[in-house]
Amino acid sequence: MCTVCGCGEGETNIEGEGHSHPHEHAHGGLFHAHGHSHPHGSEHVQYREHGGAGLHFGLGAAHAHAPGMSQSRMVQIEQDILGKNNAYAAQNRTYLATHGIFAINLVSSPGSGKTTLLTRTIERLQGKIPVAVIEGDQQTSFDADRIRATGAPAIQINTGKGCHLDAHMVGHAMESLKPADNSLLLIENVGNLVCPAGFDLGEAHKVVILSVTEGEDKPLKYPDMFHAADLMLLNKVDLLPYLNFDVAQCVEYARRVNPGIKVILTSATSGEGMDEWLAWLGAGLINARSVAST
Repeated sequence: MCTVCGCGEGETNIEGEGHSHPHEHAHGGLFHAHGHSHPHGSEHVQYREHGGAGLHFGLGAAHAHAPGMSQSRMVQIEQDILGKNNAYAAQNRTYLATHGIFAINLVSSPGSGKTTLLTRTIERLQGKIPVAVIEGDQQTSFDADRIRATGAPAIQINTGKGCHLDAHMVGHAMESLKPADNSLLLIENVGNLVCPAGFDLGEAHKVVILSVTEGEDKPLKYPDMFHAADLMLLNKVDLLPYLNFDVAQCVEYARRVNPGIKVILTSATSGEGMDEWLAWLGAGLINARSVAST
């Protein structure tokens, strides 16, 4: 995961405010040059060959690899960063619960149809449920602009070189966005199926969106994301007649890494699955409002 890469430090920008916050990630020395003789020491790198066809660098305690860094050091950095993130996430969760806001964290690869699905969702909910959106991308405000065109309030977080949102960013975005009490808050994370899996934003659920154009094997290739999600939206199903995509196999792969994951087949183009998706959101919002009223 990117807790060992120092991604985006000092480069985050939240619309309307230059935003940079100090980190204590202790990344000093991470990218130092070093003599790179082989074989590596057992603490320096752990990997094995895949039957002579590849190398696996995710076998150590950190389940990742960074040149020049020991597994124990990577684990320590990860624990430090995630510990601080979790504290911010707890603050976000408390705020959301107090105000009856149902927040979900939408994660996917780029090109999954996430923003289009969001705009269709907002259009269907207009006049029924207040909706606000936090958009995450490395650069540009294109997606936030598309959301605002629907009439819903939205704010863009640009992460610079960062590959995910964290709870600190989302807390600042909520301060600026000011989502209404008893509303739905949709958080569209930076597009990738790796780093967002590890960061709690204070959301009620992670929802992973997988397009049928991506291949049914993604749940096994990126198991952390599908394990962290409570719901998988299998999107763009209107394209199935033109693809060699095995829906049953994909669902079986997803449930192999997360037996409890719920699956809804959706298409923003044809509208398939939208009623079930909106019903799932509505049930979550009712629960959030109920918690806030007690």
